[in-house]
This record gives sequence, structure tokens and C-alpha cells, in this order.
Amino acid sequence: MVTFIVVSEYSGGPTPGDRVKIDGGPLYPLERVQGLAVQPSGLLLWTRKCSRDVANLTWDADDVASVISALKSSDYKDSEWCDNGKAWAACDAYTIRRREWIEAARKEMSVEYFLKFAIGKTGALVLMVSCHT
Repeated sequence: MVTFIVVSEYSGGPTPGDRVKIDGGPLYPLERVQGLAVQPSGLLLWTRKCSRDVANLTWDADDVASVISALKSSDYKDSEWCDNGKAWAACDAYTIRRREWIEAARKEMSVEYFLKFAIGKTGALVLMVSCHT
């Protein structure tokens, strides 16, 4: 029998596993996630890939929190189990399009960001699993 360590506040079915979708989402109220994300130490880049993606964007946690703050409920995509190699978190995924100045193109362009996150088991932390274009 496989034991899964779940670190997210949501821990209901289905059983965690690779890319297992969770019906009935979003799992976490967006307003609550947004409130936690802007708190000092309220946001954790929980996976190595997320840390790399944020660094590639030349962002920091405040930049990630800013994008989370701009999300609307209509930006919700789906929910699924995600892992960081040691534990599992039930995550909500969102996509958002923003107009931004792109220096390399020397013009304003539409950029789509993909964010995936969970609220930690203690309820005081947003666990960022993914943040990329």
C-alpha cells in the first residue's frame, strides 16, 4: 500500500497521483488565496520547477502575489493533485492574460500566465506549484 503525505488543506478524494484531476473545484476560495498571498511569508514557491520558472521571469514572491491578486474567478481552469517529490497538494490552476510591455519586441503584447497553487494544511500559506508563461 502506498502512503501519500498530503500538505494541502484540501485532502479529500480522489487519491493523489500523477496528474489526477479533482472534480468540483475550485478547491479554495480565490479571495482567501489572494489575501494569504500578499501577507509577509504567505507565499511559498513549493516546487523546484516553480522556483526556476519565477526566476526565469525575473520575478520575486511579490510579483507572483501581484498576478494572483489580479486573478478573477473566470480565470479558473481546473484542479488536480501535484507533488514536489516528497509530498502532495491538491491544487487549483488558473490562467490569466495581461497586456505587458515586452522590451525585446519593443511593444505591448498579450502574455498568458499559468498559475497552480494550494493552501497549506495550516491554512496560513499559499503553496505555489507552477507559475509560467
